[in-house]
Amino acid sequence: MFTPVRRALLVLAICSFGLGTGEFVALGLLPDIAGDLDVSVPQAGNLISAYAIGVVIGAPLLTAASVRFPRKGLLISLVVALALGNVISAFMPGFWALLVMRFLSGLPHGAFFGVAAVQAGKLVTSNKKSQAMAVVFAGLTIANVVGVPMTTFIGQNTSWRLVFVLVAVVELIGALGVLAAVPRSERVDPSSPDAPHLRHELNAFRNRQIWLSLGVATIGGGATFATFSYIAPMMTEVAGYAESSITPLLVLFGLGMTFGNLIGARLADRYDTTRVVYGAMSANAVVAATFYFASSNKIASAVLIFLFPFCNTMAFPALQNRIISMAGGAPNLAASSMHAAFNIANSLGAWLGGLTIAAGWGYNSPNLVAVGLGLLGVAIAVYAGATQGSGVQVVRTTRTPMADASVTGADHSRQDALADQ
Repeated sequence: MFTPVRRALLVLAICSFGLGTGEFVALGLLPDIAGDLDVSVPQAGNLISAYAIGVVIGAPLLTAASVRFPRKGLLISLVVALALGNVISAFMPGFWALLVMRFLSGLPHGAFFGVAAVQAGKLVTSNKKSQAMAVVFAGLTIANVVGVPMTTFIGQNTSWRLVFVLVAVVELIGALGVLAAVPRSERVDPSSPDAPHLRHELNAFRNRQIWLSLGVATIGGGATFATFSYIAPMMTEVAGYAESSITPLLVLFGLGMTFGNLIGARLADRYDTTRVVYGAMSANAVVAATFYFASSNKIASAVLIFLFPFCNTMAFPALQNRIISMAGGAPNLAASSMHAAFNIANSLGAWLGGLTIAAGWGYNSPNLVAVGLGLLGVAIAVYAGATQGSGVQVVRTTRTPMADASVTGADHSRQDALADQ
């Protein structure tokens, strides 16, 4: 049954589906875009990097600039801005104009996911926050299962420009859904100590646990992108699959991301989030090592191409929940910074994976990078857990008697209370 909360989460998931498809829409259409704009395929690949740079820059800046805005109106504005960016991209006459437009289109991306995560957590009880956030992010993972393959097929048979317009249509549908289904936040007097302030949002970053969580997201996320960036040549050159098999294999990869996200959310709501993070990262390192040695076997590769993102993505809901809880009453900037971290991870993983291939270690060598990054992510998460109760404080934004209370790893009820304010 679609309760008001479920409807609100669903439309946020539709928005994230549109955003996720828009972020990776150029992946399968690079040859078409390159041919139409008379540039090389590697040069056209800079369109993906430009969008990612826009996310990294826009996530903290736009969130900081709009911290006093009502969340519902802000969500609608961000999604409409993304839709306009895709429509304008479709009409860019040359490569450099399109490159600039892709950068601008990426600016609202991270800010949306940060605000949407906070809004989703506000809609449910404290013991279901991770699951609510996971529903929103499920749209992003499903975009890799359905959205990207579908837009690739449409673009290859029509025009890449039409695809950008179609992505914008999905985003506008999501914006209308937010207008209809997401409840308005209660108005807060700007002079009230409970009102959001940029200074409070920035003060949250004095908590080293937030930086450690961002470090895990960057390093651990880099493990995923080290392998994912080169999954096509890995499957064709090492496992021996035909090129026609790449699309279903990518769907399998996307399914691993989707189920890992949903199961990880349930684990994060039931167990200590820090332990969930380094448990998932440890499993990911083991799977990546197995992938390196078993990548020449077709059956093993098919199984591992599902398990690899499944293990890695299990950590993300816990990380998002953890960073929002640790930010106390100033979660917006911290939550959006997670998506800046993920896009840095995208570039970091792809770059390191490419170095091993360029060094002649083979197309399956990015899995070794994934092992190293995964283990480093585990080390950071273990350190975070070990220091969480040693005087690390959740930064407060209100003058309450609990303002100076430190949060230990076992004190989850107090974390939830702080996160809910």
